[in-house]
Amino acid sequence: MSRVGKRPISIPSAVQVSVEGSKIVFKGGKITKELETYGRVHIDLSGSELSFRSIDNEPQSRAYWGTYRALASNIITGIASGFSKVLEINGVGYKAAVSGKVLELALGFSHPVKYPIPEGVEMSVDKNTITIKGSDKQQIGQIAAEIREFRPPEPYKGKGIKYSDEIIIRKAGKTAKK
Repeated sequence: MSRVGKRPISIPSAVQVSVEGSKIVFKGGKITKELETYGRVHIDLSGSELSFRSIDNEPQSRAYWGTYRALASNIITGIASGFSKVLEINGVGYKAAVSGKVLELALGFSHPVKYPIPEGVEMSVDKNTITIKGSDKQQIGQIAAEIREFRPPEPYKGKGIKYSDEIIIRKAGKTAKK
């Protein structure tokens, strides 16, 4: 039995949820998102609670049960409060700036790295931290991973781009023999 799937999702007053066949439509402010379940789970919308049930007891059905519950929960949280990721830039001469809809990074290459900011995503730079905000959890995580990939942190000095809560395990450098 899915431990994730059996918990109902409480819907905040700022979010409107409607079920259209096997599709769930979420509305809040200017944001409208849809979640298509393809009939893989039973959807129960009662008052301000959304819950899911498995169609049968097959392992794949139980997996869909927890997955669709988690996806719906993430959409509701994203519309109500949003998601954010914070990246830190470490290194001499490494810097970032937002100009218009482009994030410009100076990461020690011979050229600046320019990353276009997608629609629905806000980025801000404060000294050596980049904050990425938006309503789609998967998109925010993917953007953070793509930016980090430009210059991942190296284990000797810790230079590069890392998540704010990431711990870089340092290696000892070369030592002279006696």
